[in-house]
Amino acid sequence: MCGIIGFVGREEAAPVLLDGLERMEYRGYDSAGIAVRSETKGLQVRKCKGRLKVLAERTCGGRDLKGTLGIGHTRWATHGEPNDLNAHPHVSENGRIALVHNGIIENYLELKEHLIRQGVQFTSETDSEVVAQLLEFHYRECGNMLEAVGRVLRRIEGSYALGIICADYPNALIAARKDSPLIIGCGETGNFVASDATAIIRYTRDVIYMEDGQIAVLTADSVDLFDDEMLPLEARHSTVDWDVSAAEKGGYAHFMFKEIMEQPEAVAKTVSPRIREGRVVLDDVHFTAEYARGISRIFLIACGSSYHVGQVSKYNWERLLRRPVQVELASEFRYSDPLVDEKSLVVVISQSGETLDTMAAMREAKRRGARTLAVVNVVGSSIAREADDVLYTWAGPEIAVATTKAYSTQLVLMDLIGLYLAELLGTVTGEEYDAIVSAVLSLPEQMRRILEHVQDVQYFASHYFHHDSVFFIGRNLDYAMGLEGSLKLKEISYIHSEAYASGELKHGTISLIEPGTLVVALSTYGALFDKAMSNVVEVKARGAEVLAVTTGRFSEKMEKTADAVLVVPETHPVLQPSLGVVPLQLFAYYVALQRGCDIDKPRNLAKSVTVE
Repeated sequence: MCGIIGFVGREEAAPVLLDGLERMEYRGYDSAGIAVRSETKGLQVRKCKGRLKVLAERTCGGRDLKGTLGIGHTRWATHGEPNDLNAHPHVSENGRIALVHNGIIENYLELKEHLIRQGVQFTSETDSEVVAQLLEFHYRECGNMLEAVGRVLRRIEGSYALGIICADYPNALIAARKDSPLIIGCGETGNFVASDATAIIRYTRDVIYMEDGQIAVLTADSVDLFDDEMLPLEARHSTVDWDVSAAEKGGYAHFMFKEIMEQPEAVAKTVSPRIREGRVVLDDVHFTAEYARGISRIFLIACGSSYHVGQVSKYNWERLLRRPVQVELASEFRYSDPLVDEKSLVVVISQSGETLDTMAAMREAKRRGARTLAVVNVVGSSIAREADDVLYTWAGPEIAVATTKAYSTQLVLMDLIGLYLAELLGTVTGEEYDAIVSAVLSLPEQMRRILEHVQDVQYFASHYFHHDSVFFIGRNLDYAMGLEGSLKLKEISYIHSEAYASGELKHGTISLIEPGTLVVALSTYGALFDKAMSNVVEVKARGAEVLAVTTGRFSEKMEKTADAVLVVPETHPVLQPSLGVVPLQLFAYYVALQRGCDIDKPRNLAKSVTVE
């Protein structure tokens, strides 16, 4: 979602801000802007609707704005349409205070009405401008910017990450956060704030992860951290352990394709440290057999692609653990009065570790007494810090909005967790345990074999890209895998796409099948191949074109009925979705490429959804 960067230092701020914003373009945005303090001109603000390149052109790459203190923002519209006025930074009425904001101010209308009664005039439709105007109101009262910030934070309700500069403070950048990610970067030429380490990794790896309720004052040479009572805190420094090259395309046309191709390596990094001498070892969790036996119910909570990981994991965990597993959309969980208690294990899955719905669901589960386990990619993220236990996928930075390697690493890590719990419970035989461990270790090489034949998927994409409606069908694990394949296609190609459990075709869905309809039939789950095959016959009888995905064992049978067949290697049934999803990712990519879509930055979407 929206991106924030701020800089105070000993070099020109504007080019640094533009560079940081460019590195966060993947988060999704519809307008961009920067504000820089000049010794002679005060605050200089430039912002505009559209892509960052428009802002860069209007500022000559930042060279037109002089000053070593500034803030920048890419906005994803929530309050008010995407336009120049609603873009950030927002400036107070007297022009002396500018700020950028991620999150949502829930009581902004009440505050806005109060300020209007005081004679304040607003220029935008946003909740964020209310914070700027309220800051000016309190700054006039107390004459101290830090005190004014504290007063404002005590009045606003909701989520926020704020970067604030004031014309009266030539060398001070103020930051604050609550329920929205914000980090501090400590560099040689100055200090930074950012919503994402990607924005500042070129300049520093020395970061401070701000906690909820904290306020920071940055100068070129210092960082001072305060709690919500303005009491000083000791800053805890961390090191970003990935290189800037990981956030660059490296010769690939798109980040999404690069990240698809990185999956074998990413899965190996997730798996290798966690399998030792044939056993699954999870050093970062401390479950006992006694605790595992006391679990009455397991909840898997997530959004988007992570929710689809949960759908696959439900099938696998119930098979391995013989415990009820419930998959919940995070956005629905806390409003459903969930039956969660101290005997519940709640697993929250989030690529960014900052997904607000997932974070709120986790907090609700903790409030009800559940033990929480987080599966995330980003070290130091909010969900990782707040969960009782955390396991990192170690997928490295994922830049494309449509997830690929983060999905794959989440999926295999969930398989490892399931196997680990099954061993504690004694619900898996030694033979099956060993077979799954062996198959997990073979996954990276099997993925490489699939990726050696991308041209096959590219060919079929060139044949089917003109369809405007696509249906994915499958049973059991294939159905769960189809949910992700369908989402990938609709996310980046804008084709209407739906996934259905193929046994439900007769209950309404088959009425949508007509001559020429494209159906992607998934039949990698060997136990139900014959039933999946019968569903292919059903849709073919109604004129559908069928692109099937199956394993080599069944390819000959499938080729007799389907119009086209993609073959993936066979593995243990529990792990088959890890291989089956790869051609689906590639299919979505090549279809979007044929349709001329903006693959890495699809319309209206954001990488990390940090608002409800």
